[in-house]
Amino acid sequence: MNRRLAALLVPVLLAVGGCTAGAEEQQEPGPSGRQGAAASRPSPFQDCSALGTPPASAPATPPGGGGQALPALTLNCFTGGAPVALRDLRGPAVVNVWASWCPPCREELPAFQRLSERAAGRLQVIGVNNQDGRESAQAIGEDFGIRFPVLVDQGESFKRALNRKAVPLTVFVDGQGRVRHVDSSGALDDARLAELVRRHLGVTVPA
Repeated sequence: MNRRLAALLVPVLLAVGGCTAGAEEQQEPGPSGRQGAAASRPSPFQDCSALGTPPASAPATPPGGGGQALPALTLNCFTGGAPVALRDLRGPAVVNVWASWCPPCREELPAFQRLSERAAGRLQVIGVNNQDGRESAQAIGEDFGIRFPVLVDQGESFKRALNRKAVPLTVFVDGQGRVRHVDSSGALDDARLAELVRRHLGVTVPA
């Protein structure tokens, strides 16, 4: 009875707070299995070639200095191509760290896709897929219609650099490439996400 109760509580606890998982538990089969099948399908995500270009209609950097520079890390793009140095990103940008095995991540991902559409040209929305298998991440992108660029962080280096342990994690980056706010409160909906973008990046998201 105790074992059954413990098994039932695990997904509930993951949904209530942030999600953590070990690398050993989240690896997908190699190229001969499901991971190879994912690699043979077109990626649902955009490529990362434009991440070093500021949004065409980006507003001025919001008042109030401070913030830290993005970590000096380089991550691979889910679609391939040249690796991306985080300090080369041009904001304003909203960086969402997610994983397919995290229920709050799946809950909030569609809101980030809508943000990328509503604020196109004014800010960038970027995903960082964390400790995940390629097949699982690609399936989420296909099922939820996620189109923004996604970087891959199997070693959790981005989270560690920000001194955070759980996902989802959302990082708000201004036009100078400085981190203005890090949110780890759980799944964000459209209204909360729009408020955080307005407050920390000075961008008003159309309804």
